Amino acid sequence: MELIELNINGENIEIPVEKNWTLLYVIRDVLDLTGAKCGCSTGDCGACKVIIDGEAVNSCLVRAVNAVGKKIETVEGLAKGTELHPIQRAFIDCGAVQCGYCTPGMIMSAKALLDKNLNPTDEEIKQAISNNLCRCTGYVKIEDAIRQAAKVMRGEE
Repeated sequence: MELIELNINGENIEIPVEKNWTLLYVIRDVLDLTGAKCGCSTGDCGACKVIIDGEAVNSCLVRAVNAVGKKIETVEGLAKGTELHPIQRAFIDCGAVQCGYCTPGMIMSAKALLDKNLNPTDEEIKQAISNNLCRCTGYVKIEDAIRQAAKVMRGEE
C-alpha cells in the first residue's frame, strides 16, 4: 500500500492505495462516493465519468496514483447542500433521467462542456456526450437538459 493524497470535490484526502487500483475503485469502494458507476471497465460506456483538471475522464481507466496533484470532481460535489447544480436540475426538469445509471456520467460530461462553453452548438453537445452510453432515453432529453442548463448558467432563465 502507498499513501497518496487526492483532491476530490475540493477536499484533500489522504488514502492508502494499491498501485493498480483505479480511481473509480477508490472513489466508489473506498470513499463511498457511488455516483460514478462501473459499467464496462474499458472506457466505453462513460458511466464512471468524473472531471479531472477540467476534462471529462472515464475513471475506470485512470490509476488512483496517477491522479495525485490533480483536481477531481465527482457528481457528489456539484450540489451545494440541498441546492442542485443547474445541470442536475435540468436533467430532472427535462426528464433526462430514466433508470439513472448513466446520469452521473452524462452530467459530468455536460459540466465539463459547459464549464468551457456556455453556448455550445448541438454538435458540440453531441460530441461532449458521445462517449456516454444510455439505453433508456434516446439522448434527445439529455441534449435538451444540457441546452436548458446552459441557459440557466448564462442567466437567461
